[in-house]
Amino acid sequence: MPHLIVEYSTNLEKRISVRELLKHIHEAALASGVFKIGGIRTRAAPRDLYIVADGDPDNAFIHVEARIGKGRDADTRRRLAETLLAVLRDQTKSVFETTGLGLTVEIREIDDAGSVRLNNLHERLQAKRT
Repeated sequence: MPHLIVEYSTNLEKRISVRELLKHIHEAALASGVFKIGGIRTRAAPRDLYIVADGDPDNAFIHVEARIGKGRDADTRRRLAETLLAVLRDQTKSVFETTGLGLTVEIREIDDAGSVRLNNLHERLQAKRT
């Protein structure tokens, strides 16, 4: 785990590369040392129906939800949130300087009672290394 879901207003698509943003978020989560590479999944969730603040159509948002397995302490979760927010800030600097933009990161622990998993990625990555 984690699942990194990058929800964003589609008016950003002409201003930033969402693919590059995903790449940087994915790399930052991996570099944090909190997760194994075989567990990280990063995806975009564009939103074309939204109202931000006063409704100005130029206003935009990006919200990153990191759904992680239980067991990380509060300091680790806070450090991860701040790391991901720093990526958002860096990748949207020019937009932030010229447009209303809300950036948020939320870390959520997945309830093991309601979650099942099947994953062969760790083994496949190990096989690639040998």
